[in-house]
Amino acid sequence: MRLLAGRRELDLAGPPLLMGVVNATPDSFSDAGELPDLESRAARAAVHVAAGAAIVDVGGETAVGGRPPLAAAEEIDRVVPLIERIVAEHDVLVSVDTYKAEVAQAALAAGAGMVNDVSGLRDPALADVCARTGAALVIMHTRVEPKGTLLDPGAYDDVVEDVVGFLAEQVAVARARGVGGWQIVLDPGPDFAKTPAQTVAVLRRLDAVRSLGHPVLLAVSRKDFLGAITGRAAPARGAATLAALAAGVDAGASILRVHDVAAAADFLAVRSVLRGERELAPDEGLGPDRFPER
Repeated sequence: MRLLAGRRELDLAGPPLLMGVVNATPDSFSDAGELPDLESRAARAAVHVAAGAAIVDVGGETAVGGRPPLAAAEEIDRVVPLIERIVAEHDVLVSVDTYKAEVAQAALAAGAGMVNDVSGLRDPALADVCARTGAALVIMHTRVEPKGTLLDPGAYDDVVEDVVGFLAEQVAVARARGVGGWQIVLDPGPDFAKTPAQTVAVLRRLDAVRSLGHPVLLAVSRKDFLGAITGRAAPARGAATLAALAAGVDAGASILRVHDVAAAADFLAVRSVLRGERELAPDEGLGPDRFPER
């Protein structure tokens, strides 16, 4: 399996790729106020890349509900300088987390190669941008408009069927507008228009999403369903995130969107060794510098 993203081609046949999150917004649900300016955001991107991120996902508007949409011009002002900085300093694919075609166009012109659309392709013009530029397109399942909330245990007769059907329909829309099959990634949308129980039901059936024939992006890091399970606030959901990643990787997820790339990379490294996919050399870990600083 491969992914075409602008001038890049990513091999998805091996271990999952790590996508590090950088929020260029003051009101993210997970790290509000932690990255107040361009320098701190660029530094976070550098940490992600050093830890093994193949993709850096830049977002300029929070998905937290109950807040007015951000003007496209302001979102562009937040994400474009950061994207330009990352592209100049690192050999990494940059993704822009947006549902606005105008923002996507500006981000791609600045050097991004992927559009992460959490609206579920509500605006088909976003597909036009990706078709024109060759950028990869992440299509996420949701049944509400951006920043909308749907927490209804009775919202779906079968939530897995709804997710698969919706994604299949939106893939058809993207393809009809010229997006190539190798450009498309699917996200089942944990927590978006779903109760924690509905999210769990979908994540238990990632195989159904994979059956659509496109790579699956797993965006479970610090999500609310983990809080429902553990009772912990977003910043304290690191261990819960790794447990969710374990299940997702076993189910075939190709891209893992995370806030802590180093922890996810350690998880994948240990998993690989214990599964026999990599062997330790007889003297590995026995030298005087056996635990170097990262």
